[in-house]
Amino acid sequence: MRFAERVSQLPPYLFAELERKIAEKREAGVDVISLGIGDPDLPTFPAVVEEAQRQVALPDTHRYPSNRGRTAFREAVAAFYDRRFGVGLDPETEVLPLLGGKEGVAHVCWSMLDPGDVCLAADPGYPVYTSGPLLAGAEPVLMPLTAEHAFQPDLEGIAAGVRSRANLLFCNYPNNPTGAVIEDDFFERLARFGLDNDIPIVHDNAYSEITFDGYVAGSFLEAPGAKEAGIEMFSLSKSWNMTGWRVGAAVGNAGMIDQLWKLKTNIDSGLFDAVQMASIRALADGRGFVAEMCDTYRRRRDLLVEALAAVGIDVPAPRGTIYVWVPVPAGHTSVSFAELVLEQAGVVVSPGSSYGPNGEGYVRMSLTLPDDRLREAVSRIEQHLRVG
Repeated sequence: MRFAERVSQLPPYLFAELERKIAEKREAGVDVISLGIGDPDLPTFPAVVEEAQRQVALPDTHRYPSNRGRTAFREAVAAFYDRRFGVGLDPETEVLPLLGGKEGVAHVCWSMLDPGDVCLAADPGYPVYTSGPLLAGAEPVLMPLTAEHAFQPDLEGIAAGVRSRANLLFCNYPNNPTGAVIEDDFFERLARFGLDNDIPIVHDNAYSEITFDGYVAGSFLEAPGAKEAGIEMFSLSKSWNMTGWRVGAAVGNAGMIDQLWKLKTNIDSGLFDAVQMASIRALADGRGFVAEMCDTYRRRRDLLVEALAAVGIDVPAPRGTIYVWVPVPAGHTSVSFAELVLEQAGVVVSPGSSYGPNGEGYVRMSLTLPDDRLREAVSRIEQHLRVG
């Protein structure tokens, strides 16, 4: 039996590999605590669940949805962007429902990239920024994100030959996995770079609502020229505790939205109408819930950062996302330190190298587990891993 090369060339997906390691340890009787996968442990906003239950009972939600999405959903996304970011969107041409942000990130590669094209991808970055281009027959070219440059890519340092072949650029802020946020004119420079070089931009806006210490995240689309330069992938997964609902939206450049819609009409049958209607409730009424959730993550962040400091690992407290980007102690690689934490403390963390070569020297720790389990993980780290 012969398998498609486009799939055979892909590395094992990071989180599938983590799940396998967790299962192996648990089968061996180890009480494993996972700080590896960013899947919120808190339930979805109750009003959203109630609205979903009501909508599921309505017969008109049981039929095929439209790939364009319900008008009410597109209008709700546009209203949120206007209210939250001051960005005006045309619900008819600049908003498209997605089956979660991951689906949008993967499929925009198919709608924008031809074999031989280059896709510029943040390194470290979400693994789909490189696997998506590979599946489309394109070449991912990595843009290093380093602490010395505030985990922003050096746009001007991208070689002219690479720019001439590039037809997509992926980045995201607040950033997964580093937790970095934008506090300067990066989005303006990014939009100008895309326009000057005719490179469509995709900003993956998955964590804009999860911020701390007074920081409020912006949207790429706020930058002058951004809607001409590209699109933003907006997701309800993390900020509204709706990872399993698979709901998001691509917003911005009407041409890119239309091209993605054409592709999706040949691949999926749209987003379940009941989920769209429940998501309208989340966008309209979820502000207090989101603020309460951020307080929970801030408390967990502080607990973890203090515990790491107690064992000699100093890490700046991130001002966004649900992750802490932790430098590994001297003498360790990201993989060897992750193995040490698993073997000695029964705690799973994600090796930074899994997010790209420039993730080497770090591990990512997630805040998405109940407080008592996080305290237990912290206690084990303090007990077993003193490195100072």
